[in-house]
Amino acid sequence: MSYALSTIWYERQRFLPAILAVAFSAVLIAVQGGLVVGLLSMMSRPVDMTAADVWAGYPGVQSVDLGRGIPERWAARVAAEPGVVRVETATVGFSLWTHTNSGAQATPEVITVVGCRLHPDSLGAVEAIRSDPRLLERLAEPMTVAIDEGELHRLGVRRLGEQAEVIGRRVRVVGFVRGYRSLGGPYVFCSTETARALLKYPRGDCSYILARCESPEAARRVTDRLARYQQMTALTTEEFSLRTRLHWLTTTKAGIAVGFTALLGLFVGSVVTSQTLYAAVAASQREFATLRAMGIPSWRLKMTVVAQSLWVGFFGLVVAAPVSYLTAEAANLVGTQVTLHPSIIGLAVVLTLSMALLSGLAALRSFQNVDPAHNIR
Repeated sequence: MSYALSTIWYERQRFLPAILAVAFSAVLIAVQGGLVVGLLSMMSRPVDMTAADVWAGYPGVQSVDLGRGIPERWAARVAAEPGVVRVETATVGFSLWTHTNSGAQATPEVITVVGCRLHPDSLGAVEAIRSDPRLLERLAEPMTVAIDEGELHRLGVRRLGEQAEVIGRRVRVVGFVRGYRSLGGPYVFCSTETARALLKYPRGDCSYILARCESPEAARRVTDRLARYQQMTALTTEEFSLRTRLHWLTTTKAGIAVGFTALLGLFVGSVVTSQTLYAAVAASQREFATLRAMGIPSWRLKMTVVAQSLWVGFFGLVVAAPVSYLTAEAANLVGTQVTLHPSIIGLAVVLTLSMALLSGLAALRSFQNVDPAHNIR
């Protein structure tokens, strides 16, 4: 066992606060990062959970919820590209939902209408809808919609069969889905015909043209070739999903607030870790002075401090792992979306060990007071 590790073990009461500080920092980074990914993924669900490989919309479209009308006849352009297997349309956009419960005052709510072809092999229907034959059958009726169970309170809905008004058109709730909450306007899923009526699209218009391709490589080639049409923008599903999330992160107040909170958590964690580890090293000045008096080179002692900081970071991560997981699960149970993606976990590990290392290097400042004569004063 190395001297640095032995010191941590025998002086565990001294180093325990530093380990807990590192664990606190790691939990902040992982949970805040997972919160950012989870909340932003809500906005790309209509893209991520479909079977389409290519999305074509109006020029420069930045987010799936910002759909704007384009001619359905442009589907022929996409279908003519080599590598395209099938093409269909989708209609997505904002509208206004008004629901009145037993004489209560009407409460308008902005919603995101998502209309698509209703079939088990639909390209635009999210998984929760295309995998439920009974829901597909009910949504085929005119002016019927499905909403997420977590959005019932926002939309004023208590049970199936209730009705509401969307810009003057009466709709009926015929189904509930799970896992499709929105950071913006609640998603309202319906048929293409119903969506066209709720968004007041003229007949022959849609928001997006979706395509299924032979392979992901074929999808990228299709988007490259469709770039010659200046009247529309074509993106792969992955590209459109990322563009949607970045739009909400960088241009909306909600996204900016979430990102700022994550950075604040990182800053607080780094400060707490640095100061706690510095205090632990500074408290060992008498021991280091003894080692210097025994002829141990100063650089060896400094390397010991750096090694101690890395061990503290490692033990902090061990403590943080179950805490982060339990915290994320608790947050998900109360309706907050926290996604501990492998990239978030990897980022938390790298940042935590880096902060521990930098804290150890900063703690080397305490060596300016290490003097072999310290113990005889």
